[in-house]
Amino acid sequence: MAGRNLVLMSALIMLAGHAAHASDGAYPSDPASLATGEELAQIHCATCHAVGKDDESAQPGAPAFRDLSKLYPLESLEEPLAEGIVTGHENMPEVAFEADDIDAFLGYLTLIQDR
Repeated sequence: MAGRNLVLMSALIMLAGHAAHASDGAYPSDPASLATGEELAQIHCATCHAVGKDDESAQPGAPAFRDLSKLYPLESLEEPLAEGIVTGHENMPEVAFEADDIDAFLGYLTLIQDR
């Protein structure tokens, strides 16, 4: 019984953490956060994706990050970034970020969007 209660308590804590992180789409725009978000994009994504305002994707078919908001709301990336983005093609690594890094990354993505 105590073990089951511990598991239930852990699950509730994890859910509370995810709910507390759920964003209203307002991400940090301070220079330090934006630099962190850009660095994360460069480190984890630039091998295939265009991660700036005017570069080209190195991998054909990889969407430019500046166009992502045309495809879907950026805040829809919060959960996949926390849990690990996994796709069907073999060359994309699984990427999972901590909460602060998710906010910085999405702040950077918000900044570079072609609107």
